Amino acid sequence: MEWKNIYRGMLMGASDVIPGVSGGTIAVLLGIYDRLIAAINGIFSKDWKKQLGFLIPLAIGVGAAILLLSRLIEWLFEHHAMPTQFFFLGLIIGILPYLFHQADAKNTFRMNHFLLLIIGALLVGSLAFLQAGEPSVIKDITTSTYVLLFFSGILASSAMILPGISGSFMLLVVGVYPTIIGAVSNLHFDILAVTGVGIVLGIVLMSKIINFFLRNYRIGTFALIIGLVIGSIAVVFPGWPTANSIVLLSVAAFAAGLLVAYILGRVEYKD
Repeated sequence: MEWKNIYRGMLMGASDVIPGVSGGTIAVLLGIYDRLIAAINGIFSKDWKKQLGFLIPLAIGVGAAILLLSRLIEWLFEHHAMPTQFFFLGLIIGILPYLFHQADAKNTFRMNHFLLLIIGALLVGSLAFLQAGEPSVIKDITTSTYVLLFFSGILASSAMILPGISGSFMLLVVGVYPTIIGAVSNLHFDILAVTGVGIVLGIVLMSKIINFFLRNYRIGTFALIIGLVIGSIAVVFPGWPTANSIVLLSVAAFAAGLLVAYILGRVEYKD
């Protein structure tokens, strides 16, 4: 078991609770994205024990973060949304140099790769113009609600595993985010089970697609992934703060994000 993955999973799980921040982005920041995709696809291979040794600690971390930190993240997002977003903004920007280094972009990227990067950035950046609104908690749970939650889980997890695209944001767009996050906080197992099945199915299906492109078009796929991460800056950016207290707190949070990115880069992106 790769128990180090517990802390990695906790970072991914904490980010998945926040609309606009992708667990896939955090996996890229941690330098484990391509291995994560390979491990999910390898569950049904002869090396399934090795893959589970990678995935189980990661899943424990993700689950622990969602269960233990969901209320904290909710509170931070409700009362200190701007500084929280600036922290993740610093994290994303701070790790980009490591991503370009990891891809050896200086030597491997050609014009078509930079084009893919731009397409990825524009694709995710355009999500910033989507108005998700503020849906309310669904109180009358019917069969059609469970169907909606199931397909919402597929949609969210498919987005979640793509860097730069937030699964939580997709849930907001569909209108079920408050219902699901409330189910996590209050342990409504029926909602969690139905959504969870959809999430697992979505992750498996999307990981197979991504794994194909990583195997056959690695440099192009990596260029697109970097573009998706760059595009997420526009989604996470909350606007410029106006109050002096918020400005100072946001600057400090942004600097903390840069520092965490530097530390993660030094630890996770060793040559």
